[in-house]
Amino acid sequence: MYWEKRPPSSPRTGRGRHRGTVSSHRRGEGIRGQSCRSQCESPMPGVGSAPLHLLRAPGITAGPGGAAAGRGAAGGRGSDFACRLTRRVRCRAALRRAGRLVSEKRVERLMRVHHVAGSSGDGAAVSPVRPVVFAADPIGRDFTAPRPGMRLVGDTTELVTVEGKLYLATCIDLATREVAGWAMADHHRAELPVAALRMAAGRGGLEDKCVMSTDRGSEYTGDEFRAEISKLRMRQSMGRVSSCCDNAAAESWFALLKAEIGTTVRETCEAARADLCHYIGIEYNRSRLRRHPDHGYVTPLETRILLRQNLTPAA
Repeated sequence: MYWEKRPPSSPRTGRGRHRGTVSSHRRGEGIRGQSCRSQCESPMPGVGSAPLHLLRAPGITAGPGGAAAGRGAAGGRGSDFACRLTRRVRCRAALRRAGRLVSEKRVERLMRVHHVAGSSGDGAAVSPVRPVVFAADPIGRDFTAPRPGMRLVGDTTELVTVEGKLYLATCIDLATREVAGWAMADHHRAELPVAALRMAAGRGGLEDKCVMSTDRGSEYTGDEFRAEISKLRMRQSMGRVSSCCDNAAAESWFALLKAEIGTTVRETCEAARADLCHYIGIEYNRSRLRRHPDHGYVTPLETRILLRQNLTPAA
């Protein structure tokens, strides 16, 4: 920072430094020989004869109040500050390209005085976000069912491959612990759990008002999944936020899956699909023994057959 001294005949102020005139070396803010106060109090001089035109960089408009035309005017204190910072930086860059050396703070002050603000883009209306309504939890961590097709639990997990991630959605019957429906895809949009639910319903045996319990993931709170629940005449159940215990049956099955097939990164998604289909359809549903309180060690498929035989009335 460089300061000019007054002539010897002039009175000195501030330790021999002239406090009213600045050199053009002071960050390019002033004009040599012009008072700082006169520059700050002037309405728009110092940036050219048509400063408002120069301040209107692309995306910058002027209007009454300035706040209505600016981005983030209703976006909170932090977003408004970020938008104002972006506007003044862009305006200063446009002025510097036009040969006007001004500071960032001065640009901000002049924009505020003359109501110059950032434009709001194409002016397209933003659709309001509809609040998500979560379903109740009639299961309440009671992961038992007296008969098949009465209660299901579902969740989504992922397997990592060299080609990318493969997502798996499941529907597990709480009476038999059989994976009644499953689906795989390279995404976890709502159609993935919907496909698993349709597979479970297509195998038959689901009762009216069957409860489908899941977590509060976006796949299960969307309209597509809820429409499928209503179409199949089922009821939806959701656990609490950040509580894996409310969906412990599905979470424990995923832990079993990854413990038995391993978490090795496979080469392709097709290899992962083949491993999952073999494990779910053959090794787990048809071969893995589980202890049933009434029938001893049986497979999930045998459990479903035995429970249906017990529920069949005698001739």
